[in-house]
Amino acid sequence: MREFALIGFGEAGKSFASAGCWGGQARVFDTQDRAADYAEVGVSGCASNADAVCEVAYIQSLVTADQALTAAQTSAASIAPGTFYFDMNSVAPDTKRAAAEAIEAAGGYYFDVAIMAPVNPARLAVPLLLSGGRAEAGVSSLAELGFSNVRAVGNAVGQASAIKMIRSVMVKGIEALTAEMMLGADAAGVTDDVLASLGEGWAAKAEYDLERMRSHGRRRAAEMEEVARTLSALGVEPLMTRSTILRQRGIAA
Repeated sequence: MREFALIGFGEAGKSFASAGCWGGQARVFDTQDRAADYAEVGVSGCASNADAVCEVAYIQSLVTADQALTAAQTSAASIAPGTFYFDMNSVAPDTKRAAAEAIEAAGGYYFDVAIMAPVNPARLAVPLLLSGGRAEAGVSSLAELGFSNVRAVGNAVGQASAIKMIRSVMVKGIEALTAEMMLGADAAGVTDDVLASLGEGWAAKAEYDLERMRSHGRRRAAEMEEVARTLSALGVEPLMTRSTILRQRGIAA
């Protein structure tokens, strides 16, 4: 396996690196102090983005949604021509197209990657959708890194992210509705009866959705901001999505 870089080392980056046993072949840069995580997984921490991305074969960007474009623009200043840049962040197609412009102007190859399920417990088996020029080469390169469930969905940057963003209207929206239902049921003292009325499995589903929102609601709200931008760009007013943003952020708080 050739040397590669990870930009961002939160839940996804750490999980992937651990599952892939990437060790010192992975250079990592994160704006937060992740030294303990680097040591636990055995990756090589870098002091700057430039140190991480200089002369590597592949870059995986796994930052927060609001930092995705900045990460691409910063990386573009230091990458070697021919570097594969996998943008795995949950952002709008327009954001990814802007990131692609920066990477490709520097001679790199940009890939729009959508992570279509929670990273854990699937880790390297998590379903990924990929689009962009040289899409099949991108699939092969991710397989070299250990990813086992990657599918190319087109040659245009924005196709993979459009699928992820529009799907999130439903997935994150159902979470927000579940949280609102549970808040109301708890206030009325009828939680058990409400859950029973919905059928088998709803108590577990409600607890799962609430746990995900408590742990990741801020990140999910940031993703839904990108979903709202996606819908607006398509001429669809994001009425329900705006409420999902508020509920996701509120549960996290």
